[in-house]
Amino acid sequence: MKIAIAQVNPTVGDLKGNRGLVEEAARRAESAGAGLVVLPEMVLTGYPPMDLLEREGFVEDQLRELEALEAASHGVSIVLGAVLPWEQGRPKQLANAAVLLANGKRVATRAKSLLPSYDVFDERRYFVRAEKREPVRISVGAETRSVGLAVCEDTWVSRIAYDVNPVHELVRDGAELILNPSASPWHVGKARARQDMLAELARASRTPVVFVNQVGGNDELVFDGGSFACDADGRVVAQLPLFESAFTVVDLPEPAGTGDAHTCAPMERAAELEAGLALGIRDYFEKQNLPPGAVIGLSGGIDSAVTAHLAVEALGADRVLGIAMPGPFSSRHSVDDAHALGELLGIEVREVDITPVFESYRSIFAALFGDKDDYGLTQQNIQSRIRGAVLMAASNQEGRLVLATGNKSELSVGYCTLYGDTVGGLAVLGDVYKHDVYAIAHHANRAMPRIPENTIAKPPSAELAPDQLDTDDLPDYDVLDSILEQCIEGGVGSAGIKPPPGCTPQVAAGIVHRLDRNEYKRRQAPMVLRTTPKAFGSGRRLPIVHRYRS
Repeated sequence: MKIAIAQVNPTVGDLKGNRGLVEEAARRAESAGAGLVVLPEMVLTGYPPMDLLEREGFVEDQLRELEALEAASHGVSIVLGAVLPWEQGRPKQLANAAVLLANGKRVATRAKSLLPSYDVFDERRYFVRAEKREPVRISVGAETRSVGLAVCEDTWVSRIAYDVNPVHELVRDGAELILNPSASPWHVGKARARQDMLAELARASRTPVVFVNQVGGNDELVFDGGSFACDADGRVVAQLPLFESAFTVVDLPEPAGTGDAHTCAPMERAAELEAGLALGIRDYFEKQNLPPGAVIGLSGGIDSAVTAHLAVEALGADRVLGIAMPGPFSSRHSVDDAHALGELLGIEVREVDITPVFESYRSIFAALFGDKDDYGLTQQNIQSRIRGAVLMAASNQEGRLVLATGNKSELSVGYCTLYGDTVGGLAVLGDVYKHDVYAIAHHANRAMPRIPENTIAKPPSAELAPDQLDTDDLPDYDVLDSILEQCIEGGVGSAGIKPPPGCTPQVAAGIVHRLDRNEYKRRQAPMVLRTTPKAFGSGRRLPIVHRYRS
C-alpha cells in the first residue's frame, strides 16, 4: 500500500485554511499514486486549540470543514486528526480522534486512548478517552489492510506508565500497520528520542509504524515535524526533514528487512536551537499577520545580538529594527558593537541617548528620596525601564513587535528588570541558557561573520553602573547554568544539587532560593519559546507565594 505522509503547518483556529492544507495533500497523494494520505493530529483545529474548544460554534464549524473534506477522499483515502463529539461521553464532551475518509464519506473514527496531562499538555480538561481499541479496514484498489489508528500519545507507553497499551491491543486484534497522527512539540533532542522510541515499538510489535507530526509554531510551542515510517524491524524507511513542511510516499507494510533504510542524522545542538527558534519567531509573526516586523534593543551584548540574528533568520533583515540606547554608563565599544552588528546583519540601527531622560529621573528621585550621589538599584533599574519605554514607543508608532532578549539563566534568578528589559511580545531566548546563547552565536558565524567577535569575547555586563559585570551579582554562567538545569529540568531541590567545581552547597542553595522568589517576574514576562523539556510557561506551574525550602 502506497502511503503518503503529509507534514503540514496548521494554524490554530484557521479551520478553512487548515482544510485547504488537507485538500492539497490529498491532491499530491493522488498524483503520486498513493492510495492513502496521513496527516497530523487535530490538523483541522490546529494544536493546541485550548479553550477555543469550549467556545460556542468552534467544534461545529470544524465539523463542517470535516464534512467538506469528504469529497477529497474520492481519489485517495485520508486519515487525519479531528475533534469529535463523543457518544460515550457526557454532554459537551469531546474526543481527540483519528478519522478515516474514503470514497467520499467518513468511514471510521477512533478516539485517542491516552490523554496526556503533564508538562504543556492538558487533554483531560477537554477530551474523553477511548474505552476500546479496534483496527479499521482500509481498502486501496484490490488491497484491504487492517490498520491501527493510534493518536500521538497512544504510542508513548514505553516512556510513561499507562494502564493500557493501545498498540499492543491493536496488533493483537489484527492490525498490520500502525498509523500515528501526532502533534508532538519540539525540544532539543526530541526528534531522535521519538524515533528511537517508535522504532523500538515497531520491533517489539513486529508491525510497521507511520508517525506523522505537525510542523510550525503555535504560541510558545514549536513543532518540528520529523515525520517518518518504520518497517517491522524498526528500520526507518522514510524520513521527512525537521522544521519545514514536507511530503513523501512510502510503500507499507513491506516484508521486514527489505527496502532502503534511512538514518536520522541528529542536528548539532546550536543548529537545532537556531532552526527551532527561527521557526517559532516566523510563525508567531506570520500567523498573527504582523507585517512591520520586530524591534530589538541592541546593547552590544551577546543576548540582543543573538536575538537579532534569529529575527533576521526568521523574518528577513528588512523587517528587523535595532535601537541602540546608550546611557551614562554605556561603554563606547558596546555602542560600536551594536552598529557593527547592524552592518553584519543588514538591519537598520537607530541610536537614542537616554542620558537626558535618566537625569530627569534623578531630579525626581532627589525630590522623592533626598539628593544622593547614587540611588543604587533604583538608579540601575530606571535605565532599563527608560529603554523599555523607548522600545514600546517604536512598537506603538510603527506597529513593530518588541522581542525581549533575556535568556533563561537571567530569567531564572531574576537578573532582569520588570517593565524594563522584560517588555515585549515574545521572549526569544527565555528558554535558552547562557552557554547555549554563546553556542548559537558561534554557529551563526560558522560561514561568515554575523555577530561581532568583540560581542562574543567580552565579559557580560548590564552596564547600568560603573565598571559593572554580571559576575558582580551572579556566579560564572557555567556554574549557574549547571545548578539551574539540575533544579528546573532535573526537578531537584537545593539538598539534591550536585555543586559543580568552584561552587559550594551554600551558593547552590542561594541560587535555588533566587529561582523560587523570582517567579513573580516570570509571570509578567513575555511568552517564552520552548526549547527544553521544562520551559517557563504552561509546562512549569509553581506558586509565587510559598515557603518551602528543600
